[in-house]
Amino acid sequence: MLTRRSALALSFAALIVPAKAEAQKIPVVASFSIIGDLARNVGGDRVSVTTIVGPDGDAHVYQPSPADGRRIAQARLIFVNGLGFEGWLDRLMRAAKSKGEVFTLGNGIAARKEEEGQDPHAWQDVANAKVYVEAIREALTAADPEGAQTYKANADAYLAKLDALDAEILQTIAALPKERRRVVSTHDAFGYFSARYGVEFI
Repeated sequence: MLTRRSALALSFAALIVPAKAEAQKIPVVASFSIIGDLARNVGGDRVSVTTIVGPDGDAHVYQPSPADGRRIAQARLIFVNGLGFEGWLDRLMRAAKSKGEVFTLGNGIAARKEEEGQDPHAWQDVANAKVYVEAIREALTAADPEGAQTYKANADAYLAKLDALDAEILQTIAALPKERRRVVSTHDAFGYFSARYGVEFI
């Protein structure tokens, strides 16, 4: 027979178990939402991912908050794009006195040159996004060897989706007459997409 005391004990245990499971996850911080999405897909249930700049933010001009400092300070792994994209990151890391390991994903690709240096928007070529995914898999595996099989399976599944996406983009653009493969944009951020898929951005 379930007594009132037993029922309370079971309810309390139900609250504690999810909190404990969450605490056991690897705390990961991503500098912005796209990298956060990649990290979640590879890490799955073994990681807890937070992002500094959300999907509606602009990483170029972002001003970090005290809450961002706390996230960085608590992170074990920090995934960033690099290539000059997160100009505020070094200040945030110093202010937070972070001891987390930083992985600069853009270092794994051949960066395009532009007037002001390197073009940081490398993920817009799906082949580069795959390089990011592979780097995230390796970093998570090194930090959590017990999860190696999980990270490999998750990464393999996501890489297959990226292959399908790349093929879909190529097929869709190939169906357009070359003279119509033009896009007008307010921000010169699509050089990698243009080079890979043959679309002119104006």
